[in-house]
Amino acid sequence: MGIGKVTEQLDWNGKKVTVAGLGVSGIPAARVLHARGALVTVVNDGDDERSRAQAAELEAEGITVRLGDGATLPAGTELIVTTPGWQPDKPLFAAAAEAGVEVWGDVELAWRLRGPGAAPWLAVTGTNGKTTTVRMLASILEAAGLRTAAVGNIGVSLLDAVLGEEEYDVLAVELSSYQLHWAPSVRAHSAAVLNLAPDHLDWHGSMEAYAADKGRIYEGNQVACVYNVADGVTEDLVREADVEEGCRAIGFTLGTPGPSQLGVVEGILVDRAFVENRQKNAQELAEVSDVQPPAPHNIANALAAAALARAFGVEAKAVRDGLKAFRPDPHRIELVEEVGGVTYVDDSKATNTHAAEASLAAYDPIVWIAGGLAKGAAFDELVQRSAKRLRGAVLIGADRALIREALARHAPEVPVVDLDRTDTGAMSEAVREAARLAHPGDTVLLAPACASMDMFTNYNKRGEAFADAVRALAATGDA
Repeated sequence: MGIGKVTEQLDWNGKKVTVAGLGVSGIPAARVLHARGALVTVVNDGDDERSRAQAAELEAEGITVRLGDGATLPAGTELIVTTPGWQPDKPLFAAAAEAGVEVWGDVELAWRLRGPGAAPWLAVTGTNGKTTTVRMLASILEAAGLRTAAVGNIGVSLLDAVLGEEEYDVLAVELSSYQLHWAPSVRAHSAAVLNLAPDHLDWHGSMEAYAADKGRIYEGNQVACVYNVADGVTEDLVREADVEEGCRAIGFTLGTPGPSQLGVVEGILVDRAFVENRQKNAQELAEVSDVQPPAPHNIANALAAAALARAFGVEAKAVRDGLKAFRPDPHRIELVEEVGGVTYVDDSKATNTHAAEASLAAYDPIVWIAGGLAKGAAFDELVQRSAKRLRGAVLIGADRALIREALARHAPEVPVVDLDRTDTGAMSEAVREAARLAHPGDTVLLAPACASMDMFTNYNKRGEAFADAVRALAATGDA
């Protein structure tokens, strides 16, 4: 099994570091650097009550905080460490570039702070499926008896993972495009780009810049660059990457795999990449039924996770055991209940058209509950590709008209209920209307293709509202 390269240990004592942004990554970064003797100044655009409380805590520890001015580069700054949300076109970064000051993200900082013998990283990015794939990977690694954790853009800080007392054999790391943009020296043992579709273009500026940031995950890979055979852009990113000698391109596909690929044959997940004589041989890894739920895009996630685990030397049995033990997080193609012969599925996490299309491809026929904040998305391609599966549609949220218009253009025969309300009770009405449209054997699918913040705090609250409405429907027997 591979050993991750350890970066040179830096002398932080007296180094003037500016941390851009308070919050879940900025505050820990400031504290970590301060503890190492750096002279830390935190700058933050906001100056609200919460920011002032956070600033007071840091200042009590000896860290300088400047609120309400995130644009000006503090005098003498030698390095900026930024939180992922700060866009590259911020004036602070323009000032840094003019002054020749490097900018790191929190992931880059964690990489630089790794100690001797640090655990190698198996890294995952993509527009959709990152969290599920990383958690599947961690489950497989655990089944192999390895000390591991799912970390990164998944809620567990990489700083905590690399600086904590617990020792790991390997880390399963989720990386967003924001994080990769500010991580110039991260070098994974092996990495995967699951898929690419337009997303966060307001942050990156263009699809080309977004793809380039995703492709950074392949830089310096040691053993395997895992790509999606069905998404040619991911393979293009592998070709463009500067990798270590001997690193291989490994594809995953829902079809029959060729040499150096993982795929599916007659309901079996098979490996033709990490076997002897891959021109002729294949290794059975697991059954499709071992993956829950066995929706096509979730099978793709499982294959990507398996490829990374196999690149690290994990045996086939551990792949099967890890996939069988894994259960997805809530609100990701989650079966809620069956009521009156109709299946109700919560995929509130499908917050963009690419994710919603994958979800819609898993069921037939469907009564689709969709809508919310479109974030500039267009819905014509999604509706065109999914129209034949639709029994009906129930639309909610601020930008539902965009979906209604796409349905009128490309699926005029599909009945549509347009709910002109954005209060918290709208989801209950949406579920009742969907139940009215559905026939026994149908699936009522919440796959909004939109963000949730017009009506709900987040996609979790939206999914909970859907599940509560379904259970209320079941309790009344009104289906």
